[in-house]
Amino acid sequence: MRSINNKNQLGGDIIYKGVSIKVEVKNNKVNYHLLILLVMLFVLALWMIIPKVLADSSVKLVVDGHNITDVVPVIKNDRTIVPIRTVAEQLGAEVKWNNDDRTVQIIKGDRSVLLRIDSRLTQYEINKEKIYNLSDVSPCIIKNHTYVPLRLISNALNVKIDWNDSERTIYVDSSQTSNITSFFDMKISSLKSGQVITGTTDLQAVFPTLQKGAAEIKYLLINPDTAKGFIIARGENLTDKYKWMPSIQDNGEKILVAAIYDANGEFLAGDSIPVQVSIAPQVSLTGLVQNQVITEDKIQLNTGLNFSAAYVKYEIKNKDKGKVYTSPELDPQGIFNKTLMVEDNGNVSVKVTAYDINDNPYPSQSVDAKINIERKLSLRGVSEGQTIDNPVTLSTSRNFEVSETEYVMRDPKNGAEKILSKIGYGNYTWFPGPEISGEKELFVRVKDTSGRSYTSNSVTVNPIGTPKILLQGIGPNQVITGAVKLKVFSNVSLNSIKYIMINSKTGKEKVVAEGKDYLKEYVYTPVKGDAGTWKIKAKGIYESGKEIETEEVPVTIYLDKIYTALPIIEKNKFIDMASKMAEDSWKKTGMSASLQTAQAILETGWGQSVPVDKYDGQLSYNLFGVKGIGTAGSVTSNTWEEYNGVSYRIDAEFRAYNNVEESWKDHNNLLLTAERYEPFREVMHDSTQGAWALRRAGYATDSQYSMKLIKIIRLYNLQELDKVSI
Repeated sequence: MRSINNKNQLGGDIIYKGVSIKVEVKNNKVNYHLLILLVMLFVLALWMIIPKVLADSSVKLVVDGHNITDVVPVIKNDRTIVPIRTVAEQLGAEVKWNNDDRTVQIIKGDRSVLLRIDSRLTQYEINKEKIYNLSDVSPCIIKNHTYVPLRLISNALNVKIDWNDSERTIYVDSSQTSNITSFFDMKISSLKSGQVITGTTDLQAVFPTLQKGAAEIKYLLINPDTAKGFIIARGENLTDKYKWMPSIQDNGEKILVAAIYDANGEFLAGDSIPVQVSIAPQVSLTGLVQNQVITEDKIQLNTGLNFSAAYVKYEIKNKDKGKVYTSPELDPQGIFNKTLMVEDNGNVSVKVTAYDINDNPYPSQSVDAKINIERKLSLRGVSEGQTIDNPVTLSTSRNFEVSETEYVMRDPKNGAEKILSKIGYGNYTWFPGPEISGEKELFVRVKDTSGRSYTSNSVTVNPIGTPKILLQGIGPNQVITGAVKLKVFSNVSLNSIKYIMINSKTGKEKVVAEGKDYLKEYVYTPVKGDAGTWKIKAKGIYESGKEIETEEVPVTIYLDKIYTALPIIEKNKFIDMASKMAEDSWKKTGMSASLQTAQAILETGWGQSVPVDKYDGQLSYNLFGVKGIGTAGSVTSNTWEEYNGVSYRIDAEFRAYNNVEESWKDHNNLLLTAERYEPFREVMHDSTQGAWALRRAGYATDSQYSMKLIKIIRLYNLQELDKVSI
C-alpha cells in the first residue's frame, strides 16, 4: 500500500493487490476514516468473489507413511477434500483423465472408480460389478488437481483413512481395507439394485434421519454414460410413494437416483442404484369387452398402458361394411367419447394404438363387438311448457343420417300443421310473431337416406308473439373502427327500416342507413366527425304505420390509428431467449423447461405476435395471452362476444409487464398456484404428460393444443432443456 503524505497533493491512489483506489484530499488533509472504510469495503468485496474453496496449510496428508507436501488438503463446503491423483499414484493406482467428458478413472487391480467433475455420482467397479454412490461434495479441479472427499478415496481404493485431530493430519493406510460406505443413510426402498423395470413402478425412499431443511424429493433416471437424465417423479411429501410410468426411450441400463433438496433447491442427501429398464409395450383397450353387444349410441373408451405414450388413436372397423373410423391424436390418459350412428350397426373390431414420442406405433389386441342401436330422434332447443318471447334455435338430435329435415308447428286445437323450415339438415332459428301466439306443438320430421320418414315426439310451447325487432351486426360496447354491416331480425314484416345513432353526450340523433327492404344488410361507414360514444338502434314501420324499435346498443367509434401485435425479438433469436427463461424457471419450480419454451413459441408465433395496446401501442410483453392486470398495468386488445346470435369483437384488458421476464414469472405463478392446475403440477416435470394435463385442466380450448406443443418439442429437440445431473 502506498501512503499519501505530500501536504500539497490534492489526491492519491491506494494500491491494493494491483488495484488502484482513488482517495480525494480536501483542505490539504487526508480523511483517514474514509480511507479506512474504503480499504475495508475493498477487502470485503474481494472476499465475496473468492470461491468457498480454501487451502488449509495446517492440515497434513500422509499416505502410507509418506508426507505429501506438493499439494495440501482443501476445505470445500465445510468438507476436507484431497487430491485424488496424488493419493492414488502414491498407492500404485493408475489414473486416467478424459478431457472430453471431464472424467477421472482410477484403476487398481480388479477395482476401478469413475469420477466426473462437478457430479456427485460415483461409479465403482469391483470384480466387474458396478456400484453407484452419491458423494456429499462433487469432485472439482483446483490448480489442475482433481480434489475429492476423504470417504470417496476410501471407497475408491479400498484403504483405511484416519484423521488425527491433535496432529491435524490425514493418514491414508493401504495395509488396512475399508468397505464402500454411503455418504447418506437414506435408501431407495421400493426397488432393489439391478432390478428390471418392465412397466409402471412405485418409487419410495426411507430416511433413518432426515436432513434439516428437507423440502422436496426428486427421482432421477440417469444415463451412466453421461451422468445426465430426466426427473421422473417429484413431490414435497418425502416418504410418499410416487408413480413412475417409463417411456420406451428409457430402455437400457440406467441409474435411479432419489435426491432430497432444501427450499432453495440445494442438494442435501441421496441414494442411487442401477436398474435395467426393459419395457415390452403393453397396450389394451378398456371400456369394451370381447363380443359385447352395444345398444347405446354413445360409448366411452380408455387405454391401458405400461409405458408413457405421447398420444393414442382409436380405430373402429365395421367388418360387415368395410368402413374404418380412426380418431385424431388423443390424450393417453383421457376418455374417448364416441357417438355411434345407426349406419354403424353391424359386427365391428375396435382397437387402440399408442405412439411413442418418435411416432412408433404399439397397437392393442382388437376387441370384437356388435353394434345394434335403435333409431332415436328428438327436438332440441325448447322445453315442455316453455314461454317463448324471443328467438329460439331449434335443432335435431338423431343417431342416423338424414337427407331432409322439417321443423313443424302444430295447433293442438285443430291439428293443423305448418312447416317452419325445410332443409337438408342443421338448425333453425324460430322467432314466432303475433299471428301464432298461444299454445303450440313443435316437432321435427326427417327422411333418412333411403327416403323413409321419421317423426319426433312433440314439445308443447307457449309463444307470446309480441312484435319485436333485434339489432344484429354490432354488440354492446363494441369499438367501431371502420365499416360495419347492420341488419335486423324481426318477427313481423316491416315496411321500412331506419338505423339511428344517438350521441351519448348530447342526445342528438343521426340516421346512418335506411330503406324499404328490412331484410337487406346495410353498411355504415363512420366519418371523422362520428368519433366518440354513441348508442345505436333500429326503428321499423309495420302494419298501419306502427313503429317498433330495437334496444339501444352502446358503442364507441374510434377512427385514429389502431396498433397491432408486435415482435419482441428477431424470430431466429426467440428460442434462445425463451429457453433461457425456461431453464431458469425449471431450476426454481421443477416445471419442464421444454414445455414452457414450446408454450411461448406457440402462444406468440415465435415472439412475432405479442399483444400491444390497440390505442397507444404500449407493448405488453405478455407472452401467454393472460387477461387482467400485470406489473405494468394492462393493455387493451380484442376478444370475442356474441349478441343476438352474431359474434363481434370487443375490447378486453390483457396483463402488461415491464419485460418478458415478468410475464414468464407471472405465467409460472398462475400454473403453480391456481387450484385448477393441481393435476398439472403433479406431472409438470414431464413435458408430454404436462402438455396433456394442461389440456385436461382447460388451459386452452384448441383440441390440438397438446399435440402442437409435443410436436414443437420434438421438432426442435427441446427435451434437451429438461436434462439434469446430480
